[in-house]
Amino acid sequence: MSAKIIDGKKISEELRRKIAETVKNRADNKRAPGLAVIIVGDNPASRIYVNNKKKACESCGFNSFEYALPEDATEKELLRLIERLNKDENTDGILCQLPLPSHIDENKVIDAICPEKDVDGFSPVNTGNLLAGKPCFAPCTPAGVVEMLKHEGIEISGKHCVIVGRSNIVGKPAALLMLQENATVTVCHSRTKNLPEEVRRADIIIAAIGKAGFITADMVKEGAVVVDVGINRLENGKITGDVDFEAVKEKASYITPVPGGVGPMTITMLMKNTLRAWER
Repeated sequence: MSAKIIDGKKISEELRRKIAETVKNRADNKRAPGLAVIIVGDNPASRIYVNNKKKACESCGFNSFEYALPEDATEKELLRLIERLNKDENTDGILCQLPLPSHIDENKVIDAICPEKDVDGFSPVNTGNLLAGKPCFAPCTPAGVVEMLKHEGIEISGKHCVIVGRSNIVGKPAALLMLQENATVTVCHSRTKNLPEEVRRADIIIAAIGKAGFITADMVKEGAVVVDVGINRLENGKITGDVDFEAVKEKASYITPVPGGVGPMTITMLMKNTLRAWER
């Protein structure tokens, strides 16, 4: 058996077309959604992500506002900018590209973003609402994972989902979102004993551990659904995920590729969150 490959690029393009249609059909007197993206310094990877977000805004008919601060910008300067954007009526969503320079406290910056404009879903208020099962902006990567599974008609309710990785950005919120879909959830991490054994029990595997090829075929039961959130750059420059794709696809029923799987969905869910902020 060879797995069906879930095409995240295709799904995300479909969703973006729907978002663009919603924006196009807005009332004549209503402005387009506005997303403010803040970048501090000139990290090449961050610059690529920011440019991708700008292109996504254009494809959805959004206004995109970029605020580039120098590497040596102070924490106070950044917090002042966020305070101004919190009050700006043309800005529906605020995103501060991470990582930030070491002299700036990331938690303080995330806390400063108004929860109604926190389209990344990282603020304590949105995190608390996600935990309580209340309406909120969920972090974009795990939200994109759930969206993909639903799009493919994959049954989540009653299934055993094993998440490998417990980060605040992916692992923990993915567990909460899968619980909301009535999955039975196990979270594995670096201290988990008999980790391969735990993963083998999974109907759905979400790999988000940040180690290239960590999930091997012997850790996957026949017919499991495998979602690869990992993005790892090998010495030869090739981008690969946390799953040994070629071997695992022979056992899985569905699998996401890297690149072209979860990545495009992350930015599309950011667009979806910004649309919701604009509609409020």
